[in-house]
Amino acid sequence: MKWKMEPLTEGSDGMRGVMIQGTASDVGKSMICTAFCRILSDQGIRVAPFKSQNMSNNSYVTVLGEEIGRAQGVQAEAARTVATVDMNPILLKPESDMKSQIVLFGKKIETMDGMDYRANFYEKGLAAIGQALENLSKTYTHLVIEGAGSPAEVNLNDREIVNMTVAERADVPVILVADIERGGVFASIVGTLALMPHPERVKGLLINKFRGDIRLFEDGIAFLESYTKLPVLGVIPYMGSHGIEQEDSLGVRELARDAQNRPIDMAVLKHPYLSNFTDLEPFLDEPDVAVRWVESVKDIGQPDILVFPGTKSTIADLRYWKQQKLEEALRSLQNGTRIIGLCGGFQMLGDSLADPAGFDGMKIAFEKGLGLVSGMATHFTAEKFVERRSGTVKMNGQDFKIDGYEIHTGRSEYGGKALISYEDGTEGVQTGRLIGTHLHGFFGSAVCRQAFLAPIRQEKNISEPIVKERPDRYSRFAEHVKAHIDWKQVERIMEEKG
Repeated sequence: MKWKMEPLTEGSDGMRGVMIQGTASDVGKSMICTAFCRILSDQGIRVAPFKSQNMSNNSYVTVLGEEIGRAQGVQAEAARTVATVDMNPILLKPESDMKSQIVLFGKKIETMDGMDYRANFYEKGLAAIGQALENLSKTYTHLVIEGAGSPAEVNLNDREIVNMTVAERADVPVILVADIERGGVFASIVGTLALMPHPERVKGLLINKFRGDIRLFEDGIAFLESYTKLPVLGVIPYMGSHGIEQEDSLGVRELARDAQNRPIDMAVLKHPYLSNFTDLEPFLDEPDVAVRWVESVKDIGQPDILVFPGTKSTIADLRYWKQQKLEEALRSLQNGTRIIGLCGGFQMLGDSLADPAGFDGMKIAFEKGLGLVSGMATHFTAEKFVERRSGTVKMNGQDFKIDGYEIHTGRSEYGGKALISYEDGTEGVQTGRLIGTHLHGFFGSAVCRQAFLAPIRQEKNISEPIVKERPDRYSRFAEHVKAHIDWKQVERIMEEKG
């Protein structure tokens, strides 16, 4: 069944678009979709991103307080439009190795394991995808659709709702992307085309993350075009410092690149169920801050800043660190170390946590916290708090506005000096050299980062860096992509539909 839609204007023949599928996860599908959204927006086209189902704990909160995959929120920004739940109707948020929380049209509905989801959610998922596509067709003329993982997962293809099923429903052509950085690019392309359903819908190939002299790959292009009978639409050079938030934890490694020999040492605990790691990406704009991920307590050392980031399973991750004797390591920290707790990481810093019904992933009547925020107790409930928030922060003698969003099930009670003042109350704590908050995006404000880092710079006799105006990251990356692909041919492919 094809996607039926009402035309936007009289005489219109419906929406156009393209689907970006990949030979594997992390080949750059999200980034290419982001670039395509900005390129089309630059041409005055009403374009929207779409991904039927996302699996990530790094979510984006819409203006209506609903959750979608962060990649589609970023792509909507690139398309210069407002993100909605129709752009990502199904979001899976892993709570353990076996179970995921299902967010349907922005709201949590239940938690299921993989077998139950596959057996019982398929028809509901198809209906949600159809409804979302129908809704988008009433506002936009073009879609840039992102696939998931690989379309050649033969064990899953009979009930998949993320790749060729979506291309068929939306009736759009497919461009297949391969990552040359990881090696095996020829086998990955040829093998994917051999195993994927409906390979005739693939109309072109893209080679991503190329390093070196493109002339050395000319024979490779000739081979691919001869063997697959498909055009290689472009070879996109690797661009590491694009400044665009990554979709999931596969992008975590990008955070620590090019951070050697910087005088301020920021250590970030890499939880097994890490979420919303993009809270730390703004520190990449600080030329004197080195961000490093810590997977073992013994690697913490004596950092200037120790960060407890967000987590999808707070108690499970807390136990992971306690088993490594994190409490002893905290006691051995020098007095100069600042501690930051964000969302679930903030909850770990309290005296106690309770999740008797298992809403956080583990049924625990009482779990002792790290005790860094005295009197703080967190209780997990069925209702998730999801809201965009704006308030005022007083830090280092400065008052400034702050914007962000909260996503958490744990309700925390604590006293002490509040970090953020809202119209309807306060949130977070700041005590001594510790700050904690549930607000994601807190450090997205340059003023906030400067206020937080100023005392550290003073103690280390570091001059305040000159912060250059940051170029539009979406336009910069889009220009990079467009310069290395045959965009006219991409346009022709989109106009031909599927």
